Amino acid sequence: MVASTAAARAEARPAKARIRVSPWHAIALIAIALACVFPFYWMVTTSLKDQAVALASPPVWLFEPTLDHYRMVLGPKDVGPSLLNSIIVAVSTTALAILLGTPAAYALARFEFRGKSDLWFWFITNRMVSPIVLALPIFLLARNLNLIDTHLVLILLYLTFNLPIVVWICADQFRGIPRDLDDAARIDGASRFTVFWRIALPLAAPGVAVSAIFSFIFSWNELLYALVLTRSASRTAPVAATSFMSGYDLPWGQIMATGTLIVLPVIVFALIVSRQLVRGLTMGAVK
Repeated sequence: MVASTAAARAEARPAKARIRVSPWHAIALIAIALACVFPFYWMVTTSLKDQAVALASPPVWLFEPTLDHYRMVLGPKDVGPSLLNSIIVAVSTTALAILLGTPAAYALARFEFRGKSDLWFWFITNRMVSPIVLALPIFLLARNLNLIDTHLVLILLYLTFNLPIVVWICADQFRGIPRDLDDAARIDGASRFTVFWRIALPLAAPGVAVSAIFSFIFSWNELLYALVLTRSASRTAPVAATSFMSGYDLPWGQIMATGTLIVLPVIVFALIVSRQLVRGLTMGAVK
């Protein structure tokens, strides 16, 4: 009895040691958390301040909040339609990227075919090209096709850049799934599509979720091409945020209110899928 108790205590000690955090680690984590959270805090509080209070020096920490800036950006400044345009473009791009990218990733992970290395090289290097280099050729092409200031041009363009991300992440997930599962299903009479749809895709769901998150965030935040290719009808939220800036006046309250409205959906979306995000990023890290 005594021996078993001593053995249990010996096993419990390492567990306690693993969860113990030194004060310096705690201070470092708190400092990192504050550094990450403070910009969002400053943006939200500035959006609730009067212009004079927002520009006060030293900064005013205690103030009477106002929603006038939000009324302005959602009313006369017409930011609401821009947010709707961003939602349409980001959701459509993400859905198409997942629909087209997951079968391509499965094919690259499971099959050998001619030109596979060249295709994989294109997927890997696609995002290495500076966006400003392609801005003018893409504008001329969109103008010749009468696609300027349309949702379609942004969806197709963002799909071109987001599809490699989906393929890259999902292909790694599919490689981690044992081939024996595919072979067993084929022996039972399942088609290739059935194996992909009912076996491989559910097992790779965390990776698919991660790629969908990245695709949505990149489409939501993209500014350069939206600024070049849209005017008013299809203007996205990041472009609307730049319209407040002028050479003589910087309405910081309205700018920060627009920034808060842009960031808020992404934060909510990230919190909802945070479990899948962590699971997908860490899958395969531990054998």
